[in-house]
Amino acid sequence: MHQPLRVLVAIVTLLAAVLAGPAMARSTLPAPQVSFARPAFSAGSADANVANATTLTLTGGTDGYWTSATQDAQFDFDELVASWNATTPTNTWITIEMQATGGGRTTKWYTMGIWTSDPVPAHRTSVPAQGDADGFIAIDTFIRSKKAATLRTYQLKIGLHRDNAATATPSVRFIGAMTSAAVQKYGIPSPQAYGSAEVFGVPTYSQEIHAGHFPEYDGGGEAWCSPTSTAMIVDYWHAGPTAAELAAFPATGEPDGQVDFTARGVYDWNYRGAGNWPFNAAYAATRGLNAFVTRLRSLTEAEQFISAGIPLVASINGRLPGFFFGKTNGHLLTIVGFTATGDVISNDPAVPTDAEVHRIYGRADFEDVWLSGSGGIVYVIYPSGVSLPPNTTGLPANW
Repeated sequence: MHQPLRVLVAIVTLLAAVLAGPAMARSTLPAPQVSFARPAFSAGSADANVANATTLTLTGGTDGYWTSATQDAQFDFDELVASWNATTPTNTWITIEMQATGGGRTTKWYTMGIWTSDPVPAHRTSVPAQGDADGFIAIDTFIRSKKAATLRTYQLKIGLHRDNAATATPSVRFIGAMTSAAVQKYGIPSPQAYGSAEVFGVPTYSQEIHAGHFPEYDGGGEAWCSPTSTAMIVDYWHAGPTAAELAAFPATGEPDGQVDFTARGVYDWNYRGAGNWPFNAAYAATRGLNAFVTRLRSLTEAEQFISAGIPLVASINGRLPGFFFGKTNGHLLTIVGFTATGDVISNDPAVPTDAEVHRIYGRADFEDVWLSGSGGIVYVIYPSGVSLPPNTTGLPANW
């Protein structure tokens, strides 16, 4: 080996050791506590008005209930977010409830959401003022009260409902829940494990071109980051609104009417906004897709989805270098790929025009506002026939 080359190799080796040092130290942190469960309908209990085979449907009456078997989070959890995929014909709706056990007691039933795809205020809404000594509902998330005893297991309950005049039945094909601990430590940046990859063809929609649109659905602009991101992914899977649907709404010739359509489809009348996480997933499911909300532990896990061809919607909070507004108190954007150096390729709707949506953010910068900001929240939206990446880490499954 020539001396200059040997020196170069030595320098590269030393640099790699210096860079790896902190990462090795961070790798000794305990893995973040997150789990995801998909209770089987057949393993739960249904009342006389509900059939519970591969889907839940009403077989009689106007109301029926199904309760899951007890689910073990595999650790003491502090937060729970439920997800569901349902079809709700006109004048039908569903309710989703959660009850937890731990520390020698069982909590009351908390309502995680009331859902219909129809734009009916009473039937698509989160439910306020449910807090007690055990916990409370923050729009779409159950949060254990700080002074409450620990919680380890939980059950989910689905109510199927229809008006007296309705003959159609709501149908639920999936229910799931993500549980997590409230205080987590993350090794940032996480190692890049899958190399550069990108899901090409994800549309680029700006939320800002919709500023002032439809005040009854929170008026576009910064308020529509979630439905804009959801619309990009739904359209990528060719499941967006048809020309006839867009002609009916927004029916104004506005650019990217898919975004307006999605905002109306996810709007939460209690929250008075379009950023309810499970409602965005539930909307995607009304378009024939599969969708759920979970937390990932790192961008290394996100890389697995990109390698499987599944773009993600991610929730961030904080100051992000390169972000159009500099910092955010809560924002949704997509992850569509990774560069050769592990940086995040994103279709970020927080820009003035569609042409500016495709952006790149530093890996450590992104993980800081994503993991530290929302605990790694993502919407996973994908069609049947596309397989999720396997959970092979030996940790509790989180998708």
